[in-house]
Amino acid sequence: MSTILIKNANIVNEGKITKGDVLIEKDYIAEIDDSISVKSSNTIVIEADGCYLLPGLIDDQVHFREPGLTHKATIETESKAAVAGGITSFIEMPNTIPQATTIAKLEEKFNLAKKTSWANYSFMFGGTNDNLDEILKVDETKVAGLKLFLGSSSGDMLVDDPKVLEEIFSKTNLLISVHCEDETIISENLLKYKAKYGDDWENIMYATATKQAMGEEEQH
Repeated sequence: MSTILIKNANIVNEGKITKGDVLIEKDYIAEIDDSISVKSSNTIVIEADGCYLLPGLIDDQVHFREPGLTHKATIETESKAAVAGGITSFIEMPNTIPQATTIAKLEEKFNLAKKTSWANYSFMFGGTNDNLDEILKVDETKVAGLKLFLGSSSGDMLVDDPKVLEEIFSKTNLLISVHCEDETIISENLLKYKAKYGDDWENIMYATATKQAMGEEEQH
């Protein structure tokens, strides 16, 4: 593996910006100092004068569309885009096709990422009303956590049974992330706006929301 020396960078770290050098050996930061000399003829020197060197960022909620919707995107294409934007680690959501709601499907995603991801990766395991046995098999050291949808979701990932939720929360040590929409309110509003706007309700609501967001942005 190459030794890389980044020279004269504006190093952003721990709330400060300092000018200096960073030495990377075997993919790890070996030294940070005001000035580091080249120690080997095999060292790749990157002159970063005038540039900023930032810690890699973590995107904790991405949808990379693989498996199932690879005509839109894949783990390879989206992780490559993430790295280009400074994201060095990502956590991908379980509502792919098929969903990552079984150990077997979760392992398939890990295997895909192992072969194609350009960034560090992990995945959320998906909960349903009837996969508690699978949830309890998940190795908490290998996944980012458990994702629950308490409001509308794709496929069968709506978890709206209070007894199931009590079982999940009481029996697993996984970190749990939750979409907390109220399904009753969602359903009532959906019927309301379909009745008001007809078949074009979705486009009208999207245009209205966009207009409101643009107005709020202008006020700021």
